[in-house]
Amino acid sequence: MSTNGNDLPPLLIVEDDLALQKQIKWSLDQFESVTASDRESALAAYRRHRPAVVTMDLGLPPDADGTSEGFRLLEQLLEQDADLKIIVLTGQNDRANALRAVSQGAYDFFAKPFEPELLALTIDRAFRVWELQRENRRLQAMQPSGSLAGLITRDPEMLKVGRMIERVASSDATVMLLGESGTGKEVLAQGLHQASKRSGKFVAINCAAIPETLLESELFGYEKGAFTGAAKTTVGKIETAHGGTLMLDEIGDLPHPLQAKLLRFLQERKIERIGGRQEIPVDVRVVCATHQDLQALIKEQRFREDLYYRLAEIVIQIPPLRERHGDALLLAQSFLQRFAQEQRRSLSFSEDAMAAIERHDWPGNVRQLLNAVKRASIMADGGRVTAEDVGLSAASEPGDIETGAILDIRSARENAERQAILLALSRSGGNMLRTSELLGISRPTLYDLINRLGIKQQVDGKPSE
Repeated sequence: MSTNGNDLPPLLIVEDDLALQKQIKWSLDQFESVTASDRESALAAYRRHRPAVVTMDLGLPPDADGTSEGFRLLEQLLEQDADLKIIVLTGQNDRANALRAVSQGAYDFFAKPFEPELLALTIDRAFRVWELQRENRRLQAMQPSGSLAGLITRDPEMLKVGRMIERVASSDATVMLLGESGTGKEVLAQGLHQASKRSGKFVAINCAAIPETLLESELFGYEKGAFTGAAKTTVGKIETAHGGTLMLDEIGDLPHPLQAKLLRFLQERKIERIGGRQEIPVDVRVVCATHQDLQALIKEQRFREDLYYRLAEIVIQIPPLRERHGDALLLAQSFLQRFAQEQRRSLSFSEDAMAAIERHDWPGNVRQLLNAVKRASIMADGGRVTAEDVGLSAASEPGDIETGAILDIRSARENAERQAILLALSRSGGNMLRTSELLGISRPTLYDLINRLGIKQQVDGKPSE
């Protein structure tokens, strides 16, 4: 287990060189680990210990028919658990196979000889990702079919919103949901309806999406012959929601003439279809939502104050995604898992993607995040979804989120390593032996760092990126 005291499964080390196996286990003594020397013993160790992270020698000896044991083991382990984090260890000149392994679902790779500290840092992060995915599954399992099954959060303020929704669900009070576009107002309205145990339908209408000339007939319905083109009697959205819940989305865009008619309905709970003379009683729960400042609209005389107080019996403020600490990555993991299942693929976020997701402000809130992850799940090359796939820059400045700062340690170290190597290459005139001596590392380690950090050597020997 990790030295942080968490109750984590062990680390599985697969290495056929017993001396190197012992050395790796010794260098990773901060983790509880088990070892295996070939494919069969590795599978047996997996079944017995159920590790969360595996380090695996990709160059295991081939079997009798010449098939690569390393790739066969990788495939079999991921078939057992798609969330298993496998870090492959390869020879110095075996980068192509390492990249192939990552495309087939491996979490990361290291070329031998590797820096034990860097490997330990990657393993620790792999455990963190595994824990995050486990927590995501746990939260989803808490409400597999409940009234707020669509609400995925660990933010305290958002959890308060969920509890308030559940408390008011049993009443018939009109609820007003306030929040920026894309924060999940309709998800909460649907949860409110489901928790209310009302037998009718959940009916939603966007007051901003329908022209003013058509909105009245959409809401109240019309009788046959009420106007040109009214070939038959048509029931409106309010009447359709009888016995259920009516959601009036973007209520701030409701035209002023319709506000008086809606107010009368809320007072009397009766409607008249356009062209009709008969009052029709309707039993409906009304939920309204808007991203606008209704108080400002009232001052500008664009929204009736008496209608506001009729609608605002219960007001619930939904925080934007940027203020919901930890929710962006939690939601992104959930969305990616959903899209991976739909596409029958094994997908996971790279470390730069997770850091970028946490740092981003997400001005479009959950809707923007959902679309970004959906696009990334389609565009990702292989099983790893990068920051570029999500449409974010991996080089963004880190934000104030605690988890994001933790996950950005590697970026800070890589930047420092890159600057040190560039300076040493410049001082040595591009001489690799002299550069390795200046840095105090071996030449194979220097080559590995240059490849991993994306540092290129020009023909004249001067370093460039």
